[in-house]
Amino acid sequence: MEAAVNDTTPSSDPKPQVIYRCKKCRRIVASEEYIVCHERGVGQKGFKWKKRSDELDMEPPECSSIFVEPLKWMQSVEEGCVGDKLLCIGCKARLGSFNWAGMQCNCGTWINPAFQLHKSRIDECRI
Repeated sequence: MEAAVNDTTPSSDPKPQVIYRCKKCRRIVASEEYIVCHERGVGQKGFKWKKRSDELDMEPPECSSIFVEPLKWMQSVEEGCVGDKLLCIGCKARLGSFNWAGMQCNCGTWINPAFQLHKSRIDECRI
């Protein structure tokens, strides 16, 4: 007789592998499960001609921000604003901005709606 195979995988979800913290006060502001991924755009070709530089980059630049889903700590989102700055709930440092109508990443891709956190204002921590 064959023995029955038991499924012993845990039922709880694993913890996120990457979290993002405010650089100033170290408060957790996002985790990788809330990241909105996007394909890299065409770089400068994706911007209006007035916003382009004279250099023609062959490859789009690395994204300088991450885009996330709207989170509970985002007070101006809760207040019903269409677009505003995103401030850390702990220290009130500016972490980024949001706009329900969308915004363009520096790689050229349009994200709609956009909740942008600047990589220069947050630390990426691997667990």
